[in-house]
Amino acid sequence: MKTLLSNLKIDINDKIYLKDPESSDLGKRIIEHSIKLIDDIGFDSFTFKKLGVIIGSNESSIYRYFDSKHKLLLYLTSWYWAWLEYQLVFSITNISNPNKKLEKAINVLTRTIESDSTFTHIDEVVLSRVVINEYSKSYLTKEVDVENKDGYFAIYKRLVTRLRDIIIEVNSTYKFPHSLASTVIEGALHQHFLKDHFKSLTDCNDETQPSDYFRHLVSNALKNQ
Repeated sequence: MKTLLSNLKIDINDKIYLKDPESSDLGKRIIEHSIKLIDDIGFDSFTFKKLGVIIGSNESSIYRYFDSKHKLLLYLTSWYWAWLEYQLVFSITNISNPNKKLEKAINVLTRTIESDSTFTHIDEVVLSRVVINEYSKSYLTKEVDVENKDGYFAIYKRLVTRLRDIIIEVNSTYKFPHSLASTVIEGALHQHFLKDHFKSLTDCNDETQPSDYFRHLVSNALKNQ
């Protein structure tokens, strides 16, 4: 898998950026350090001016890549979902049993993220924290319908569809495969957030992971249909 991923180029909707950050060293530094800075101070406090100080570049140079910090967040979250999609696809490629495939898919999509050395300028562990804490800010906006029409959320929707298809393989009569798939993926972010910040609101902890909960949830939902 690592050999295959070493040649991987993650494609993001080119309407999100003005210049592909993967095309230059500066662009990669913008991505690398924006992830770290958002994780450190939060998206609301994040500015291109603060990022410019860290990377030793003018604020205006960052605007040549992204016209707003909202677009940068869309890029980062899209990259994360695309990376997770590749993790999913490779992990289930040789699994023919639908139930085992679904269990593996849930594990991949809801687990605590570990570091991946394939992309040296992106720390997936830190990026996962950014997505857990900030993803909702990418779509809870007045422009969400326009951005959705322009395909800004296509990768996330494609990931949900992949999980939906696996659910249907297990139980083709289940009435709510889209809803269940989106609940697992979105709910995983929420459970990880609760585990870290509101421990009394979740049963997930160091021993019981969100993956345990979602395997149980999905198994019983499909069994009781």
